[in-house]
Amino acid sequence: MVASISDPFGAWLAQAQIPDSRLTPELRGLLQYVFRFRQQKGTDYYSNRLLSHFLLHCQCGLKVAQIARLTDFSRQTASGQQDLSSKEAIQQAHHRMDGRPYGKLLPRYAGPIAGYIFSNPSATRADLIDFIDRTFGVRVSRIALYHFLKKFGLDEPPGSSDTSDPTPAQSFDLSQNGVLQSLPQNIPELPAGQPIPSPAPPFSPHARNTPEPSSFSRRL
Repeated sequence: MVASISDPFGAWLAQAQIPDSRLTPELRGLLQYVFRFRQQKGTDYYSNRLLSHFLLHCQCGLKVAQIARLTDFSRQTASGQQDLSSKEAIQQAHHRMDGRPYGKLLPRYAGPIAGYIFSNPSATRADLIDFIDRTFGVRVSRIALYHFLKKFGLDEPPGSSDTSDPTPAQSFDLSQNGVLQSLPQNIPELPAGQPIPSPAPPFSPHARNTPEPSSFSRRL
């Protein structure tokens, strides 16, 4: 803590694991100007992004991991910036701050994301987006995250599936607007042990169809 107050430049180099003894005069002068830039403009995302892009392409002799530590980026994020043009770096910074993905969520991210979801069941979508940003260096939108989770079956949090018994079939109240109202109400009670008489077939009258002899039978 005393070293950081008395020599902030040296403390900045120490946290980046850059030995002071290995600095050439040219590299020391360059990093001193970079440090003054950070003191003047701050350590926000845009400032760090501009510095990392500059250090990655100015052939200063620093390794990617050292540049990442100097500019507060992960090793993976800094490595992904090596092949970007200045225009692409600025576009990526805009996409990141706007919450839109520069690329896309890769299938290999599904395993770590699933592990985070199951180990943090109460995590919100914002927490998951921050986890993806910290782990993979990719800032995604909620829509992109939704489609990714749905694709790999991770859109439902653990324990949210309904394990209760399925909804029973709807029971019918026979006493109201049911079957009993359609049955005749004057059914006679039968003695116990007696067979239930079968109803008469339809269109079978009990009386004769011809109650009087026909004219042909009179002539006979």
